[in-house]
Amino acid sequence: MHKVKVIIGSSLIVIIALLLAGMYYHQSTRFNAHVMINHTKVGGLTADKALKKLKSTVLKNDVFIEGNRIFDGKDTKMEFTSNDLPSVKKLLKSQQTFWPSSKEKNFSLQPGSMDQYRSQTLKKLVEAKLLSMNKNLLAPKDAEARLEHGKIIVSKSVAGKQYDVAQLVKNYQKQEYTSEIHLKPEYLQPIKADSPIIKKEKTVLQELVQRTVDYKVQDKVYSLTGSELIKNASVTKEMQVIIESDGIKDKLNEINDSQSTLNKNFHFKTHSGSVITVKGQSYGWAINVTKETKRVQEAFETGKKSLEADHIYGVGWSTYGTGYNAKSNDGIGHTYAEVSIAEQRIWLYKNGKLTFTTNVVTGRHNTHEDTPTGVWYVMYKETPSILQGSEVGNANYSVKVQYWAPFTLSGCGFHDASWRRNWASAAYLTAGSGGCVNTPSNVMKVVYDNLSKNEPVVVY
Repeated sequence: MHKVKVIIGSSLIVIIALLLAGMYYHQSTRFNAHVMINHTKVGGLTADKALKKLKSTVLKNDVFIEGNRIFDGKDTKMEFTSNDLPSVKKLLKSQQTFWPSSKEKNFSLQPGSMDQYRSQTLKKLVEAKLLSMNKNLLAPKDAEARLEHGKIIVSKSVAGKQYDVAQLVKNYQKQEYTSEIHLKPEYLQPIKADSPIIKKEKTVLQELVQRTVDYKVQDKVYSLTGSELIKNASVTKEMQVIIESDGIKDKLNEINDSQSTLNKNFHFKTHSGSVITVKGQSYGWAINVTKETKRVQEAFETGKKSLEADHIYGVGWSTYGTGYNAKSNDGIGHTYAEVSIAEQRIWLYKNGKLTFTTNVVTGRHNTHEDTPTGVWYVMYKETPSILQGSEVGNANYSVKVQYWAPFTLSGCGFHDASWRRNWASAAYLTAGSGGCVNTPSNVMKVVYDNLSKNEPVVVY
């Protein structure tokens, strides 16, 4: 009897051992009932069968934001291969329990070989879709510091509805390898009024209005101050200031009006000592206010402290302008040619000293061909030259001269006149030239040599 009990007891132990061994084998070779990989059920499957099921799983590749499908992707199969079996076995081992478990568990597993459609193609398509959607969505409005009417103000930020595409693309790359992709919305955020960026913008504007640019015109220096001339300005994301230049332009117009000589009257002291007023004609200079405004604006924007006027213009042959360097004698300087119609004579001065004088014959008076009065300048010099034009009684003439120095815009100038016989002081009244200053041939070379290009010619 005792032997029978021993046999029965031994048999039970063997059976239990076999059952336990069988249980362990089952648990070590199959997934628990409610286990999923990438939301695909693999419960009860071996690693090989689980991998096979993953290989056959279809990915719809639809992309959602807040439950709304924004992109319908192409259906593909998961890119698992036999090389991924060790990874599946590793998951199998990690979820293994001695007794069967009903606990739900979902594992995330990426194929060893990258899914090109999912990781590259679809990502770019989703990014493009988000950017396209943003075009029809309200953009956030940043707070910004601005200078308005001389005061620094800060505007409030306004939230928008546009997506933060860069952040969503990052989130996309972190998504599990599942059929659908669900993205949590991320919105572009505006720069707030209390942000460090706005504080820096305010500092930049404060520095701007404190800047000074010394602007030199001829030998006069004007101290241009930001607080006086800059009333409106903004700051770029790169912290560069952008100025509305109206105040600068007004100031340069003021400087131009007070200092330039183009088209203005000159007070001229004649050879006799009398002071007359002569209208400026081609002679003179002015500031190109538009171009100079841009230069001064850039100087303020970049912090440049001094600037010399550069864009000077004039009329006639020299479009740069004449007389800019002549600061004395009311802008005419001390080197010039003086032409008196009443006296029928010219005087040539160099550095304030008379170098030569001679009688001349100017334009014919009774036919209204008088030599034009005003302040002109020698446009160029030419020897020899052929003069072509017209005059009363001679519609088309062409005559050779040895020396030619034009000074008016209509073509009047100094030249020798070998054909002239009448050099009387009253000849100009009825027998003058077509407008030029006829100069005796025997002294014309001296006159020519004493004239310089751009030299003022005062005719009165």
